[in-house]
Amino acid sequence: MNGSVPSLLSPENWPFSLEFLPQAAYIVGGAVRDAILGKTREYLDLDFVVPSDAVKVARKIATHYKAGFVLLDPQRQIARVVFPNATADFAQQEGECLETDLHRRDFTVNAIAYNPHTQEIIDPLQGYLDLQQRLLRMISPANLVDDPLRLMRAYRQAAQLGFTIEPNTEAEIRSLASHITIVAPERVRAELSYMLVNAKGTLWITKAWEHNLLVPFFKYATKESVSLLTVLDKVAFQLAQMWQQFGVELDQYIRDTVKTTWLGVAKLATLVNSEPKIAEIELMELTYSRAEIKAVSTALTVLPQLKKPLMSLREQYFFFQEAGSVFSASVVLALADGTSLEALTPLITRYLNPDDLVAYPIPLLSGRHIMLALNIPASPLVGKLLTEIAVAQIEGKISTAEQAIKFATRLLGND
Repeated sequence: MNGSVPSLLSPENWPFSLEFLPQAAYIVGGAVRDAILGKTREYLDLDFVVPSDAVKVARKIATHYKAGFVLLDPQRQIARVVFPNATADFAQQEGECLETDLHRRDFTVNAIAYNPHTQEIIDPLQGYLDLQQRLLRMISPANLVDDPLRLMRAYRQAAQLGFTIEPNTEAEIRSLASHITIVAPERVRAELSYMLVNAKGTLWITKAWEHNLLVPFFKYATKESVSLLTVLDKVAFQLAQMWQQFGVELDQYIRDTVKTTWLGVAKLATLVNSEPKIAEIELMELTYSRAEIKAVSTALTVLPQLKKPLMSLREQYFFFQEAGSVFSASVVLALADGTSLEALTPLITRYLNPDDLVAYPIPLLSGRHIMLALNIPASPLVGKLLTEIAVAQIEGKISTAEQAIKFATRLLGND
């Protein structure tokens, strides 16, 4: 077996001392699997199975190291200790022995345990063999039914690990697909989010939809709209080859606290109803954040404008005002839907140029200046005047604050 496993899981790399663990405690799950695969993690995520007093052990470690403590499940005795660069979960062993606990897990590759005291690997379900074959194999259908999220997790882990799902396991998942409806929507969303991040997940999102795992959550998705996911990946790659900056933006999260990329926004927009208001309801039911819902809704709203023939400067100004940072997602959607790159290149060029006044207008006046100069009160009229000044500026009719005041005066006189 891979000699690097002990070193990757060595207590020397933990944020707490091995002394705090009872002799019969084991590391299980993803950390063991990834260590065998030789995958290193910047952020250490450890899962321990403890024979008794799991919460007590966790609390003692958290107290000693002044770390965060979260009681995840008081009934099943599961607690989490949060360190600056690591998380450690402690769960009470299920059953009389470790092997019983491992037999209750989802897939064989996640049912391998490591004893940090003896550096021994415990693998009763031959998960190591499946790791070598890069296969996800269920332990039993009953375990999948026990927590139906595991049905979706198979696709997410296949995407993340670059594995395939063993044929009998995939057939069983398909037959059990109806059980996914009892899973809390936010848990499904979390699994889907991992698959939206890059092109590797597209195949598995498509399979999850074909196998009826996503159909209850995306009722308006069709075979045609789901097939667009692959097209979106190709378009995004093409754009990144032509404009590196554009590719970087598509891979950025829409907010630091929201782990959906702009390309992920485009993908979500193909899965939901094309009517923004209906799409918003779908995403709310999946507990997406306000930022994600607004991004998808805006992308769908501005998409028809990108399909129009060449826009005037005035139309471009209003388009950029509405699209904002959703521009990159909406462009990918438009290209995937058949709009020519040639038609969108002028807009892309504007967007990538921070000095472009159409995409990034620099106001000649503030609302306060307008009110003082024209002796008018605060009202919607001030906003309208500022908009007309901005449009006149990009059309080359005015270029100074003085000209802007005269222009606004003429507009008032005409009214």
